[in-house]
Amino acid sequence: MQPDEKEIVKSELLVVTGLSGAGKSVVIQSLEDIGYFCVDNLPPILLPKFVELMDQGNPSLQKVAIAIDLRGKELFKSLIQEMDLIKSNSNVIVDMMFLEASNERLISRYKETRRAHPLNENGQRSLIESIEEERELLTEIKSLANYTIDTTQMKPKELRKRIDDYFNNSNVQTFNINVTSFGFKHGIQMDADLVFDVRFLPNPHYVDELRPLTGEDEAVYKYVMKWKETNIFYEKLIDLLKFMIPGYKKEGKSQLVIAIGCTGGQHRSVALAKRIGAELKESFDYNVYVHHRDAHVESGVKNKYEKN
Repeated sequence: MQPDEKEIVKSELLVVTGLSGAGKSVVIQSLEDIGYFCVDNLPPILLPKFVELMDQGNPSLQKVAIAIDLRGKELFKSLIQEMDLIKSNSNVIVDMMFLEASNERLISRYKETRRAHPLNENGQRSLIESIEEERELLTEIKSLANYTIDTTQMKPKELRKRIDDYFNNSNVQTFNINVTSFGFKHGIQMDADLVFDVRFLPNPHYVDELRPLTGEDEAVYKYVMKWKETNIFYEKLIDLLKFMIPGYKKEGKSQLVIAIGCTGGQHRSVALAKRIGAELKESFDYNVYVHHRDAHVESGVKNKYEKN
């Protein structure tokens, strides 16, 4: 590099979309708090013009987040086309975040806010019909997302914490691994890329003194790990993950969600997720997070979200 040359720093655009009621407002507010220039409900057709401004090197538009949803109605259909044009004709780095939640949780949120669903402003259809239609309309958009977050079990502060973990880092990694434990009885992890079922392992639930504890407690952790089948499974799974993870990154994914499920999400899955997260942190120079979605549901233990 010549003395008078400066390294070109590319601007970054994060498009935030997903199901109505899944948390886009919380995400935009969180990104704004950590220095992003944020725009809510920009019509997709205006995206190229906005990116032109970013391409001009405006310092205030170095990191931009734009929320786009079905309030734009017909204009929303052009989102995929407009993003393809941006990626092929611009130096701006473009990522997409998709937010989703279960039908039951979305219905609950709409009842709390008493707002109309954007596909049911005239009140001629039921709320569940509107949610199901929106989910179908967004299927293709979801498949293109770099980040997918299931907010079903998240409180706003937990969603803000995850956004802060992912994006509020001056040395941010380009790849995040989220190892999450869950209980099948509470519903499968909706945003998971890989799901592994550990219900075949011996269950601490049937040991009286271990039942009220979780896999984060040493006694439960040792119980789960003492079995031969646990360690055989762990070694085979780690070998598989170490083979697969570099491939996901090479293909351009920004996030990989590995979900470990047992019956209630309190004992076996928590212990395995904890051990797997620690191993992946040692093996890769990526951001690795461990999230125990359901550990608190039956045990009374507060939901924990930690960076290894």
